[in-house]
Amino acid sequence: MTYPLQSLSFQTLFDAVADAMLLVSRTGQVAQANVAAQTLLGYTAQEIIGLEVDALIPQRYRDHHSHYRMAFIQNPEKRPMGSGNELSVLTKGGKELTVDIGLSPIHHEGQLYILVTFYSVFKRQEVERALRMSEERLRLAKKAAGLSVFDFDENLNMLNENEHLLAIWGVDPDKTKQYDEKTPLIHPQDLATRESAIQLATDPAGNGEFNVEYRVINRTDNSIHWVSAIGKAHFKDGHATRLLGVARDITEQKLLEKKLQDQHAETETLFAKEVATQTASAIAHEINQPLTAISAYSEVALHALEQEKIDSSSLKRALEGCVTQAQRAGGSLHELLAFLQKGELIKDHLDINEAVKEALVIAKNYGYYDFYPVLQLESNIKPVIGNKTQVLKILVNLLRNGVEAMRGAGISLSSISITVRTNANINMAHVTVQDVGPGLSDEIASRIFEPFFTTKAKGIGMGLAISRTLAEANGGQLWLDPDIKVGATFHFTLPFAS
Repeated sequence: MTYPLQSLSFQTLFDAVADAMLLVSRTGQVAQANVAAQTLLGYTAQEIIGLEVDALIPQRYRDHHSHYRMAFIQNPEKRPMGSGNELSVLTKGGKELTVDIGLSPIHHEGQLYILVTFYSVFKRQEVERALRMSEERLRLAKKAAGLSVFDFDENLNMLNENEHLLAIWGVDPDKTKQYDEKTPLIHPQDLATRESAIQLATDPAGNGEFNVEYRVINRTDNSIHWVSAIGKAHFKDGHATRLLGVARDITEQKLLEKKLQDQHAETETLFAKEVATQTASAIAHEINQPLTAISAYSEVALHALEQEKIDSSSLKRALEGCVTQAQRAGGSLHELLAFLQKGELIKDHLDINEAVKEALVIAKNYGYYDFYPVLQLESNIKPVIGNKTQVLKILVNLLRNGVEAMRGAGISLSSISITVRTNANINMAHVTVQDVGPGLSDEIASRIFEPFFTTKAKGIGMGLAISRTLAEANGGQLWLDPDIKVGATFHFTLPFAS
């Protein structure tokens, strides 16, 4: 469909414009005024047409205005009037209105006209006022939350330097600007974690989310600060062009978490020792009397054998007593173990990949966060059948042992690789946990699963023994790989759900 635009008059279009407009001749008379201008200035069409435009200028500005009008006529081009200064226009009633003014030259039939457009500054001032208030609220919120905005370009150079963030890093913004010069300030153990988060965020195949916690070393006083950063990468033509987000100093929070984690670990160790002590006491109590009786019967049997004429009936009674008491001791142990293990093991279908991710979170919440996890998880692996709590316990124990081994060896760039795959030979899920610690000697490796055997100063030697028992209770196996000489590598399996 076409519209007869030719039938629309200039005046019709002129009056339809929402902004107030005047058409002024080069000699300074108003040639035309639209309805919005008439309403703004308080004139009728008959009153304003032919009016000297100087009549609309406050008296104190008229001399300057004449000069500016002549300069515009000499060089007519579209531009704002006043160069950012607030301007005033005079209404018929003598009221001054603050406006912005735009000038545009119009040539018609060899004549120059000036199109003057008035823009009310009230709305602009309202927007600017609202913007200032919003910025102030944002500034106060950032200050209250301790937030620092960061903005990196595609080369990871800081675009808008944030003094608060750089102060945490101990960086002088006038001297250090490049990203590469800041990387040594990242704690060595967290370099890989932060780099991985950046690579993940700037990967076009990902969602652009940036979320990481890491430590920085303040260059000024060598103090260590924890930083939590979240942000979003922006892409153009298939590659990241900006990384924008906020960072927060969470050092106090981390110190409190560490204190609580240490208390939790100490409480857990004391509880485990108490359980072990009570269990050992119960076992000793249950088998002490049978052992005493066996000892007495054994003495009777030895005495009978020392006689010149062996009393077979007496010897028989003594040996029967030993057997009876030994069976009693065995029965007591079985009853005690049955009591300790009473309750049906509840198993369910588990996503082993999600269990690995959850175990990482638990381990870090327990204070074992200073390592870089390398995950190789088989996608679409079948669900396993097992008790979730016990499976998580196995994973957390293996992670904790790896972290403690690497800490003890003073390894700075510590990492733990976790692989999940399908073991087609036995049709089970196969999980491998490998650290980069000092490894295990042949002697220690041969005893590593023995109850109460430990190489730790504060350990009780039950973690791996319990983990192996839990793996077997869930239908799988747990073992140490003896052929790996770098670090320690443990494997465990779990059956697939049918």
